[in-house]
Amino acid sequence: MKGGIQGLKVSQVSFILVGLVCVTVLTLAWTKTTLLTPFIPTQGRSLQLDLDEAGPKELLEGDNNSTQTQKKQVNSPGSSETPLAVDRGNIENVTNTHKEETPSSVIERTGSDDFSEDKNRSKQTVFVPKSSLTVELPIKRDQRGNLLDTTGNKETPSTVERLGSQELSRGQNKSEKAEFVPEVTKEQTRNLSATTGNKDCNYAKGKWVIDESLPLYSGFGCKQWLSSMWACRLTQRTDFEYEKLRWQPKDCKMDAFTGANFLQRMKDKTLAFIGDSLGRQQFQSLMCMVTGGEERHDVLDVGYEYGLVKARGAVRPDGWAYRFPITNTTILYYWSASLCDLEPIDPSNPKTTDFAMHLDRPPAFLRTFLPRFDVLVLNTGHHWNRGKLQANRWVMYVNGVPNTNRKIADIFGARNLTVHSIAKWVNEQLPLYPGLKAFLRTMSPRHFFNGDWNTGGTCDNTTPLSGGKEVVKDDSSDPLTAGAVSGTSVELLDITALSQLRDEGHISRYSIKATPGMQDCLHWCLPGIPDTWNEVLFARL
Repeated sequence: MKGGIQGLKVSQVSFILVGLVCVTVLTLAWTKTTLLTPFIPTQGRSLQLDLDEAGPKELLEGDNNSTQTQKKQVNSPGSSETPLAVDRGNIENVTNTHKEETPSSVIERTGSDDFSEDKNRSKQTVFVPKSSLTVELPIKRDQRGNLLDTTGNKETPSTVERLGSQELSRGQNKSEKAEFVPEVTKEQTRNLSATTGNKDCNYAKGKWVIDESLPLYSGFGCKQWLSSMWACRLTQRTDFEYEKLRWQPKDCKMDAFTGANFLQRMKDKTLAFIGDSLGRQQFQSLMCMVTGGEERHDVLDVGYEYGLVKARGAVRPDGWAYRFPITNTTILYYWSASLCDLEPIDPSNPKTTDFAMHLDRPPAFLRTFLPRFDVLVLNTGHHWNRGKLQANRWVMYVNGVPNTNRKIADIFGARNLTVHSIAKWVNEQLPLYPGLKAFLRTMSPRHFFNGDWNTGGTCDNTTPLSGGKEVVKDDSSDPLTAGAVSGTSVELLDITALSQLRDEGHISRYSIKATPGMQDCLHWCLPGIPDTWNEVLFARL
């Protein structure tokens, strides 16, 4: 009886223990989520902790092989992928050297071309800082490279800027873990520091140095753009040391010019030269530099869009305009030797009429087409003499009527009024066109010795830099032009002093026909000095 009772108690105890275990397990399973919920981090907080625990290397490499593959493709020259990663320290450097760069513009600049090349690209992911979180945003683009949101709508630049511009611009606390933004490549960083980082740099101060990699194009080629009268390689000239000199600004970084870099920098933009025959030389020089002097059948003649067509009986049109379809870049030149508005006084008799030379009014071409320009380069100078005015039948007008002011009637006074008037007018237009950059180029120097152009003046020197190689002064050698842009947003493209050292670079006595005559100590051989003007211009864009 006693053993039975003990056995019965053992069975009961076993069942009770099993039951308690089951009840305990069920109870814990039922109460787990309720009890532990306050201690479980949300998804956003978990993401933050994960990123904070990972160092830059882990963030870049990760566990995703496709991410590693994508990063390798970014660094290849022909990659069609957008760079994705750079640490905050680099972002601060980029922000400091290019204050106008926004996150959205970085995205557009680093990847717009690559996006447009591949219409069937799968969506890419770019990380943009937002508050204390690192947020993953899917980025898509349409065929033109415009940002799209996930619904397919066009995204304005302000969308990305709104997410991350504050964090990017502050660049605070470099010890924070890496946050993802589109990568700026080494070449792009160099370009930023060379252009915007040296915004206050005086490119007119420096020295000429020998560079065996020059010229940028052959003087035997570029016949598609270069006038033969300026191609000294086609003349009887035999010395070409002047082609091997490069301008090196003091304490300024200046990128080596390449046609590809220029077209990329000028993507979807129009550059307009408006001025005299020296402006035309700069235009032809740039066309040769961009194309490398090679034939380019893909380049379009779009002069008709600007009314630049040869009139009946005319020797040439009033200018030229060419477009590079690969980047939708347009380069044009319009002849306006005085930068004044010219009107026939007697329109019914165009062959013999005089022309009103409105000293205080910009050319009609400029007033009409300025809204289409992104970069404007103006110049005037050598037509400001009595002989030119009389030969062209130009009569000075001010305020719409013939000028009666003796001070203005003086050639210096007339040029001074015109240069100041056009600088003021352009400056007043700039707020209407925020993306427009306007330059007023200083006068290109002449080098006539022992006379003038019509009195036997010569420039026979063939030894480069015989008069010196360095410009050390800070002030411009063209104070009239420098004074005109002072206090305005029009920029000075100062080429006078650096060109003054290069008297051996003129056309001189050489010509295609090799016939004796007056020497040209005004215009330059091409390749030659105007190439340097364009290199400085490129650095300023």
